[in-house]
Amino acid sequence: MSILDHKIDFAVVLSVTKANPNGDPLNGNRPRQNYDGHGEISDVAIKRKIRNRLQDMGGSIFVQSNDRNIDDFKSLRERAESNLALQKILKSKNSSSDEFASIACEQWLDVRSFGQVFAFKGAGSGAGVSVGVRGPVSIHTATSVDPIDITSMQITKSVNSEPGKEKGSDTMGMKHRVDFGVYVFYGSINTQLAEKTRFTIDDAEKLKEALVTLFENDASAARPDGSLEVHKVYWWEHNSKLGQYSSAKVHRLVDIKSNVDEPKSFDDYTIYVNELDGLKVEILDGL
Repeated sequence: MSILDHKIDFAVVLSVTKANPNGDPLNGNRPRQNYDGHGEISDVAIKRKIRNRLQDMGGSIFVQSNDRNIDDFKSLRERAESNLALQKILKSKNSSSDEFASIACEQWLDVRSFGQVFAFKGAGSGAGVSVGVRGPVSIHTATSVDPIDITSMQITKSVNSEPGKEKGSDTMGMKHRVDFGVYVFYGSINTQLAEKTRFTIDDAEKLKEALVTLFENDASAARPDGSLEVHKVYWWEHNSKLGQYSSAKVHRLVDIKSNVDEPKSFDDYTIYVNELDGLKVEILDGL
């Protein structure tokens, strides 16, 4: 398959309805907000969801979450050592970082997409490896168009976790959610880094499909099915490696405005997509 030979920019518009899209562990797991009150979803959380979707599509994923582990390896090192060529490098006294990176990029789709840091101690008399791979796909933090309202409710656990004669005292807790918000995040694919990791045109198509279906098979107590929805994916393919325009200028083409003072649904917003000469946009609807 051909290595990606032209720059790509993209934008994703999504909505959150009565869900916690990305809790902040340093703030009682409340939905993330910036200092202006706008909601945020970290780039790390977005990449996790993309990895999950690529894995659902049959892609080979190195950084698998525990609840989606399909190969029974309990650590990244074990997964790396499952590749005999990488195992040999880890045991070698004169390990090659470039060779390690090349094999890892060929083996795992998420490594050649987002990059990865491999820092493993030597096995036996091996020297170990410390390899950093820079991936061509960059993702911005998602930010809500308007400030978000957060609702907090108290929850109670009133069952015994352990056997005993007497019922234990109720355990109190808090649950937080965003009532409604429209978020947008941006990303780009760099061709110079794509050449290094061997990121292909087919890989880019898989990424696009993953963005369209970002929240499929992602339900949890904090994010019930249907509470997070991708509405639009905007996909710009430049005609050269460096691109006709900067990513910042392309990303600014998407202008989202609310039509009412207190928007309660996606229909309360209007999206304008401006144009740049010679650069076409592909617009995809979410599922």
